[in-house]
Amino acid sequence: MTTTPKVVVVLPTYNEAENLPVIVDELRRLGNAGLGFVVVDDASPDGTGDVADRLAAAAGEYFKVIHRARKEGLGRAYAEAFREAIASGAEFIVEMDADLSHPPAEVPRMLEKARTADVVAGSRYIRGGAVDPGWSAGRRFLSRFGNLGIKWSVGLRVHDATSGFKVFRSTALRQLDFGRFRNAGYGFQAEVAHWCEFMGFRVVEHPYQFAERRSGKSKMSGRIVLEAIVTLLPLRFHRAKKRRA
Repeated sequence: MTTTPKVVVVLPTYNEAENLPVIVDELRRLGNAGLGFVVVDDASPDGTGDVADRLAAAAGEYFKVIHRARKEGLGRAYAEAFREAIASGAEFIVEMDADLSHPPAEVPRMLEKARTADVVAGSRYIRGGAVDPGWSAGRRFLSRFGNLGIKWSVGLRVHDATSGFKVFRSTALRQLDFGRFRNAGYGFQAEVAHWCEFMGFRVVEHPYQFAERRSGKSKMSGRIVLEAIVTLLPLRFHRAKKRRA
């Protein structure tokens, strides 16, 4: 499609063949005018890339599919998708997971807030936010520990340091230099939050309830959290240097 979209939703995928058509359909049903999609698939063995291609072929709106030869990390997938979304000419860019853990129904509310903000960050950890009530105590602890550990290691002001549910104004997003990012995995979202705060963007938080994925398995583990905390520590000194200056 040659029509310039107003809102582009970025969806990185790995083994999301069942979930991808569902989230695309639910987002379309919201009735946002000028909606488009960018899907980045890391050679999913379950055929997610083929599913994305079929959705794009049948789409009546902007729909770009990027196929990567192998898994290179969530952060690099997002960076590539962001560049494509910016190039589309969209005014707003939405990032969210393809596994339906981020509720599509919140997107219009977040877009409304983005009219007066540079970044709207979805948050599980402010008033009105929550995690899936079916989570075990161990899963809750891992989520909370991971968030607080990363928030402390970087020195972030936002409450949900690892949130992958955000709306950006493209004018703000295009100012981020993804070549400076160190973390290709779980910590990528904290780097995004760091640079948005560091550059003085107007960031507002939006509460939402994180839901368990509808199909497939979660890729989170304690090892991934600890690796992210260690790799993100240099950002704390970066912020401290700016304060001293």
